[in-house]
Amino acid sequence: MGRDDALKLFVVLNRAATAVTAAAQANVARHGLSLAEFAALEALYHKGPLLVGELQRAVLKSSGGITYLVDRLVEKGLVQRRPCPGDRRALYAELTEEGSDLVDRIFPDHAAALEEAMGALTPDEQRQATDLLKRLGLAAADVARPSPSAG
Repeated sequence: MGRDDALKLFVVLNRAATAVTAAAQANVARHGLSLAEFAALEALYHKGPLLVGELQRAVLKSSGGITYLVDRLVEKGLVQRRPCPGDRRALYAELTEEGSDLVDRIFPDHAAALEEAMGALTPDEQRQATDLLKRLGLAAADVARPSPSAG
């Protein structure tokens, strides 16, 4: 791939991601949530209680960001913290009944909104795009990783 192709792909990829993210944000905002809040609720809904650090990795937030995010969800009554029996410093985040009910109610609508946002591609094209973007992401992560001899 030439330099011009790589640059064009970068721009198109970012614009597509921005547009799809905007569609997802608009959908969850109708339910009074930010996209990060919804991502945390969805992770807890599908994976069950998670240590706050595990939730941080699942929703790609910084440690300070995940603390703030969990605080907001606790204030809304959607998540509760529970101590980790094996480590007094660690806390689990888990959905409350209200949080679980909310995700039950809004997840099908959210999935439909994402399906609509991705609708320009056929299901086969979506699978191909997923495979290609996964390969691209793994390769880019290798490029970004410092070499052992650096430093």
